[in-house]
Amino acid sequence: MDITNQETASGGRYVAELEGHEAEMTYSRTSPKLVIIDHTGVPDALRGKGVGQALALHAVEEARKGGWKIFPLCPFFKAQSQRHEEWRDVING
Repeated sequence: MDITNQETASGGRYVAELEGHEAEMTYSRTSPKLVIIDHTGVPDALRGKGVGQALALHAVEEARKGGWKIFPLCPFFKAQSQRHEEWRDVING
């Protein structure tokens, strides 16, 4: 699975491509040290294949590399962050 980053001035998205389908996790940047994960979209064709989990882990790894925190507004990402104690270092909220 290939995950790419697409950045804009105010945020961006992480995009996973698999089997000809695209899933995404979008975020808004509130400051250089905080992003809000606001949406995760996985098409039905990719459900149950770990794509959402891979996007969430990618977001956590990007936050660690970039030195910022994540505020989990997206219900999916929030649920994942509550299941993964090892992500606490980058979760804000």
